[in-house]
Amino acid sequence: MSSTARTRAHSALPRNPVVAIPARLAATRFPGKPLADILGEPMIVHVWRRAREADIGPVIVAACEDEVARAVRQAGGTAILTPPGLPSGSDRIHAALLSFDPDGRFDAVVNVQGDLPTLEADSVRAALEPLAHPDVDIATLVAEIARSEERDDPNVVKAAVGFAPGAKIGRALYFSRAPIPSGEGPLYHHIGLYAYRREALARFVALPQGALERRERLEQLRALEAGMRIDARLVDTVPLGVDTPADLERARVMLGARKK
Repeated sequence: MSSTARTRAHSALPRNPVVAIPARLAATRFPGKPLADILGEPMIVHVWRRAREADIGPVIVAACEDEVARAVRQAGGTAILTPPGLPSGSDRIHAALLSFDPDGRFDAVVNVQGDLPTLEADSVRAALEPLAHPDVDIATLVAEIARSEERDDPNVVKAAVGFAPGAKIGRALYFSRAPIPSGEGPLYHHIGLYAYRREALARFVALPQGALERRERLEQLRALEAGMRIDARLVDTVPLGVDTPADLERARVMLGARKK
């Protein structure tokens, strides 16, 4: 890369990001999940703390219900109530950001899922790195699949990413519940944590649902179908997502060990 290209790429990195955490109680598989108790505090508060530890900017919770907003505020956090009828977490963080920052001072938003209480701060920071390239609209994370049973598990979303030898950032060409790509080589587990340029988020939530998105039930395919660029940052581990009571117990054990 020439010095001019390096300067251009460096200048594209967002200078004033915000972290937004969408949360709603009416989850299909685990109703009431954001308020599930972990070591005496609601799970959403733990996620808020993990996001603050990244220290990249203010952290807001885009809450669907008063109970969630109240729990965050009691812990000292910022919560924005969003309309209950919004179709996705992306729509929820967009609505919260418009309320929190109507003047557009923040140039990027990192979308942290509200069910990642053991998330490492380094992963939140890593999600911003692909946005250093000026052509990248959305950044996300992947980790190499190590367990063979995950290769064919449709609940484990795979990403086809073109990593150059030794590179940690590559362009995401497709996402699927099927094991992609075929042939010899690693498969990558997609981690549902995104960093959007502010204008890219606004464009994304205005797009109609795409055919591949409906078929795979993967929201990020809407962006690819519309010609938006997604790059992925390779990280070492997949954070624990709490989808079941058993996952919640694992999170309690993990955070209890950290506390000790």
